[in-house]
Amino acid sequence: MKIFDRKKELNNFTLGERKKDRNIGLVPTMGALHTGHISLVKKALLENDLVVVSIFVNPTQFDKKDDLEKYPRTFEKDIELLKQVSDNIVVFAPTVDEIYEGKLESESYEFDGLDKVMEGEFRTGHFDGVGTIVELLLRTVAPDKAYFGEKDFQQLQIIRKMAEIKNLPYEIIGCPIEREPQGLAMSSRNERLSKETREKAGFIHDTLQAAKTDFGTKSAAYVKDWVKSEFEQHPLFDLEYFEIADENTLTPALKIQDNQKYRAFIAVYADGVRLIDNLRLN
Repeated sequence: MKIFDRKKELNNFTLGERKKDRNIGLVPTMGALHTGHISLVKKALLENDLVVVSIFVNPTQFDKKDDLEKYPRTFEKDIELLKQVSDNIVVFAPTVDEIYEGKLESESYEFDGLDKVMEGEFRTGHFDGVGTIVELLLRTVAPDKAYFGEKDFQQLQIIRKMAEIKNLPYEIIGCPIEREPQGLAMSSRNERLSKETREKAGFIHDTLQAAKTDFGTKSAAYVKDWVKSEFEQHPLFDLEYFEIADENTLTPALKIQDNQKYRAFIAVYADGVRLIDNLRLN
């Protein structure tokens, strides 16, 4: 396994691989790797000759300094985990100065409103930070395909929009959510939960499943009110938002249209940790 921390060295290596007609996949991560990340890596390996896994905790997408400082960093463990997967993995782990070239600021994007709802409403500047780092990584690696988990579905749609408006020629691939046995969506943040909370966190996914059952037979407003009441009665979880939205536009659903796809989105606090999840409804 090769590990690069400088863009120029990575560029030189990938250029040599391209001269050998090798396809390159990219899996951007912030480290603290888990089974969900590895599922992305494995899919990328199936579809490409070589996979670049970036490990970089991006400061510009954190709206709270405390959250950035607490984000788990397990680089050595991450490397050992990737070594067990394949020899056709290259790790790109730049410093903040290397990737941002001394200018630690986000570009301002126009995402056609995709960034104004749900996560965007509660995390100021978050998606500009996401768009900035993903664009930098895409331009640095120049992959054939880049892979992102659907747990961050709003982020996935925004990355697709960013690639569209910037005319980036890289295919953006969304991959299914990986879940823990109790149903909790896999996330690096889960490691910060207490044992009791983590064991009972399947409640989040169970509530989404129940909302899906009611979807179509009851109004979106009814389902939203029901979800809110369920969380009000639970001692471990505080609901930040629950929304039913159009998959493509992320517009909140007021009236269900037969020819549109909908998805439920949720953000919950537990043990001071912010957890997100989503589920396709139809």
